[in-house]
Amino acid sequence: MYQNLHAFVDDLRSAGELQEISAPVDPNLEITEIADRCVKHASGGPALLFTDIKGSQFPLLINALATERRMARALGVERLDDLGERVRAFLKIAQPGKLAEKLGMLLRLNEIAALLPRTVRSAPCQEIVYEGDAVDLRRLPVLTCWPGDGGPFITLPMVFTKDPRSGVQNVGMYRMQLYDSRTTGMHWQRHKHGREHMNAAKSETTPVAVAIGADPATVYAASAPLPAGIDEVVLAGFLRGKSVPMVACKTVDLKVPAESEFVLEGFVDNTELRREGPFGDHTGVYSLADDYPVFHVTCMTHRRDPLYWTTIVGRPPMEDAWLGKATERLFLPLLQQILPEVVDYNFPIEGGFQNLVIVSVRKRYPGHAKKVMYGLWGLGHMMMLTRNIIVVDDDVDVQNVREAVWVTLNNVDAGRDLVLAPGPVDALDHAAPRPLLGTKLGIDATRKTHEEGYEREWPENIVMSDDVKQAVSRRWAELGLDDRLLQ
Repeated sequence: MYQNLHAFVDDLRSAGELQEISAPVDPNLEITEIADRCVKHASGGPALLFTDIKGSQFPLLINALATERRMARALGVERLDDLGERVRAFLKIAQPGKLAEKLGMLLRLNEIAALLPRTVRSAPCQEIVYEGDAVDLRRLPVLTCWPGDGGPFITLPMVFTKDPRSGVQNVGMYRMQLYDSRTTGMHWQRHKHGREHMNAAKSETTPVAVAIGADPATVYAASAPLPAGIDEVVLAGFLRGKSVPMVACKTVDLKVPAESEFVLEGFVDNTELRREGPFGDHTGVYSLADDYPVFHVTCMTHRRDPLYWTTIVGRPPMEDAWLGKATERLFLPLLQQILPEVVDYNFPIEGGFQNLVIVSVRKRYPGHAKKVMYGLWGLGHMMMLTRNIIVVDDDVDVQNVREAVWVTLNNVDAGRDLVLAPGPVDALDHAAPRPLLGTKLGIDATRKTHEEGYEREWPENIVMSDDVKQAVSRRWAELGLDDRLLQ
């Protein structure tokens, strides 16, 4: 695994995955257009490192995670499905059987302790320090991504806060609109932990630290939808296979990854809101301007040779699709601990992760698919805001969207199989009749039984017999057909 962002970039360079661009470029729209053309290519394009950016001395990295191969590389696995296998192996220690297995569990608990974040006294992220009036956020190459955006936005920040009730740190990823040299917006939606910490604060301000750029596992962990009270930095340690070194901030009572590129320290005034947006969002449309908290930066630190790591979001496919896919694969075993009937699930990239999930289940009784829908919507931050859930039988490959859509369109009767679930929706859900509140849709596309009121015989799928398929395969060369057509 990678100690820091520089190690990851060096690895991408040696693997031929990085394109370094020394030609001058403008962070106002131009870099977005370059990156968007790359990410929408069938290959996903290379990671891009711009070294000559108008108005900034700092290099900028983008598209670093824009393919499944690079996302897996960033998290130290061959393929994203390996993340789930690692979690399954980890979960086995919670269910020991024989004495030898219990002993093994104790040994593994020592391994777990080694993954917890550790505090260091000095850190690369604090090699250069600016405080007070010396802070100037405009020195950063912050992108104005799309023509309708309200301004430049920091799009890949790790935002650290502390629960004022428990003292437990949290890190989340929230966009930050740059207002001036020392203030930004803080896009804390009402469902998010950062906003919860602000609302629970007994003082007039909430201390905040923002890290920009770190090793990729730590950056990914900041985006993961973990339950409240669980430290994302522990997840980063699990993914890295070793603890994340953390350092105390200079001016606020928070810790940040010691190997970060930049760190912004300051506070949110709990009584202050300011207009933020519009912003070209991952839904492919602009999220509307609204009032959000304001982050006041009182101290900025960085490495001597920092890289500014950023991303863009917009109409899928975009780089953030692979952050979502990593979450999908990583959390499947945890989901199956709660809903063991779930075989697999797929958040299609076109759905922007929140608009659609297709779930296959081992159906055992009438109404089972509907039980799964309500169970998924009840899972908190990971699934509570999912707009549409399609449930299919366990023999359907949900990773094959064409197959899943065919099954759904074949199997659904609107009067019997649709579930309308009023409740909370994402702040980015522009189709809802009012902000944060709307109606979600569940679709039961499983085969129906007599117990569910289906009085006919359910038809079988058309499948060729195995002996004929094998016989034709043996004759393929004799037929003179292209081997690429051989199935």
